[in-house]
Amino acid sequence: MNIKWKEYETAVRETVKRKRSIRVLSVLCIALAAGAGALYLYYHNPYSYPLPCMIYAFTGFYCPGCGAGRACYSILHGRIFDAFSYNPVMTVMLPLIGLYIAARLIDWAVTGGNHIDRKISIRMLTWILGIVLVYGVVRNIPVFPFTLLAPGGLAEFIR
Repeated sequence: MNIKWKEYETAVRETVKRKRSIRVLSVLCIALAAGAGALYLYYHNPYSYPLPCMIYAFTGFYCPGCGAGRACYSILHGRIFDAFSYNPVMTVMLPLIGLYIAARLIDWAVTGGNHIDRKISIRMLTWILGIVLVYGVVRNIPVFPFTLLAPGGLAEFIR
């Protein structure tokens, strides 16, 4: 009986090790895909061929994500002010989102579980959602200080 238990224990360890290697390989593939996407965006000029926003196309209102493609393009080219003028909320939140995704993927690859989400406050997530929704409404108010929040509005104002 003791010999069978050791065989079982060894088999379980090998399975866990194999699954961890699959998780690590999956995370590396995700990172490679994200790098390929960043490389594509680096050479894809969204000023000439903009990514269409369906909300803007159908309603004429800017969604909270309008200008995010041009902002990411500007960040990749080191033009932080331009990125901020296209979408200030996304420019500020992008490092936080990237940090969360990296921490979550590393946690999953190493442990196979989700220990990161338990550390994030629901109250903080509610505040962030509220800020994004208010930003989406305020950037569509056609009065001077709010027009600066439209994609490229701040850059046009300064020039």
